[in-house]
This record gives sequence, C-alpha cells and structure tokens, in this order.
Amino acid sequence: MSAGRTAGPRGARIAMGAVLSCELALAVCLVAGVRFPAPVLFGAEALVVGMLALEVHALRPLYADRRRAGDGRREAGAAALRAVVPVGVRRLVVHEFRAVHSLGLWLLRRRHRLPAGSRPFAYTEPQTWTMGVLLLASAVETVVLALVIPWPLVHAIVLVIGVYGILLVLALHAACATRPHVVAADGALRLRYGALFDLRVPAVVIASARVERRFTDGGLLRVDEEGALDLAVGSGTTVSVELTEPVEFVRPLGRRGSARTLRFHADDPRAVVAALARRGPAERGTTAAGAPPRPRTLAGDRGPARPPGPRSPYV
Repeated sequence: MSAGRTAGPRGARIAMGAVLSCELALAVCLVAGVRFPAPVLFGAEALVVGMLALEVHALRPLYADRRRAGDGRREAGAAALRAVVPVGVRRLVVHEFRAVHSLGLWLLRRRHRLPAGSRPFAYTEPQTWTMGVLLLASAVETVVLALVIPWPLVHAIVLVIGVYGILLVLALHAACATRPHVVAADGALRLRYGALFDLRVPAVVIASARVERRFTDGGLLRVDEEGALDLAVGSGTTVSVELTEPVEFVRPLGRRGSARTLRFHADDPRAVVAALARRGPAERGTTAAGAPPRPRTLAGDRGPARPPGPRSPYV
C-alpha cells in the first residue's frame, strides 16, 4: 500500500477524533446554557458533514483494493471500516447495538444463546438496586431540565440526550439479564457482563472452582500482578476458578490480556461451582498437550477476602 493510501485512513481517524471532541464540547456548552451565533452552529454541522465525506473518501480506495484482492463486498467493506474507524469507536457502537438488541430480548423474556444442556447463572442481583436508582435519577433529571430550560434548541438537545440516557440504562440492565454466565453441558464456562465482556473458557483448562467471596476496589474488570482476572459486580466476586493454562480475553474497548485465575460474581455461587465440578477433565481424556489433566476440586465458601498487592488499572 502506498504512502498516500496509508495516510488516508490515519488522517480520517485523526479527523474523526477531533471533530467528535469539538461536537461533544459544543453540546456540553449548549446544555450549560451558552448561546452561540447561528453561523457557529452551522459551521459545527458542516464539520460533521465534512468528516463523513472524508470517511467516504478514505474508504473508497481501501474498499477497491480489497475487492481487487478477491474479497466479497461484505468482507471488503468490513476491512475498510477496520482501517478507518478506531477500534474503540467500533466496539462502542457494537456494544450499543447489542445492548438495544438485549432490550428486545428482555421484553420478550428470552435469553441470548443458551445451547442445549447448558445452565445459565445470573449475576445482576448486586446492581439491580443501583440500576433502579440511576434510572430514576435520569428520568427526574430529564424532566426537570426539560421544564427549566427556556431555549428551544437546548431544550430539544437535553430532551434527546435524557431519553437516550434512560434507554441506555435500561439496555445495560437488559443486556446483563439476558446474557448470563453459562456452564455448557461439557463443563465449559462462558463469562459475560452484558454486551461489554464475553470470555469462553474450554472445559479442559479448568482445574478447580470454589466459592470465594472477595471485594475489589471498584470497576468492572481488572487484572492483578499475579495474572488473576476480576470481573466484579457491585465491587465484589463470589467464585474463583483456577486454570491449567492462561486464557486470552478482550477488554470492552479492544485491549487484550490473559489470565490464569478467574474471579467473578454469580448470584448463586455454589450452584456455579457444583455445575463446573459435575464433569471433570478426567471424563474427557487428556489435555491438548497430551498430559493428564489436573482433577477438578469443589471447595467451600472461604469467606470475604481482599486481593493483596497494589491495585491495577481498570477498564
């Protein structure tokens, strides 16, 4: 790929970040009551249109290159988008679409992808009250701001943002309710947190599971210096799973990591541990490396504990 072709996607990514930052700053000022002349608002919208035009200009040669290389239309379009749109932006958009889809599943009282013979395990209990308070606060704030703001343009912007925020809170809770943890029929484990996190753990690498109540310093996801992954709900975890080898995971914004110990919250931790211990690795032969697998163990509740060592960065 030529230098010009390489510079195009890079320039498009930089322009997108700059324009979105300016648009966000303008929206915050409008909500705060700052009044802008009409030419300023027109210029901001013109920047957005210009950014979209730049995106299309950068996408066209990339799409054409992929088509000439033999890719289909869908594959070529996806490759061009990956080159132009930053991974964090792509993942945020995908998360929102999945959350809205989960809201539909929630209204239909369905769950997302539960294979035959698998067992779902909920994890929403510690955050249900918090979600309810957040939803109520968002609704009250939207109504109050809609009543006290006198400017029609700002009134409309605040109303749209408020309704969208309420929808996102509902969708986040719906995603957590419709995408539970899953223990498959063969003992494989699937850890999830709504549409933000999804980790599949093969049964053959699970060495042991135990009920262990721990408290974290906050945040959804963190990895400590010993390679233990904490997937916390309500600043706590209730199940610890030891693995025979590290597994890779993807953070909500696209960064990758690995962990050999998994700690997560489940509303019924003893049921999760019992389901994981129901079929041990010995029943399925040896591991992929050919070595005899370590037997699974079922441990009781070890009580509250705090992870040692300094806190690690959160996502």
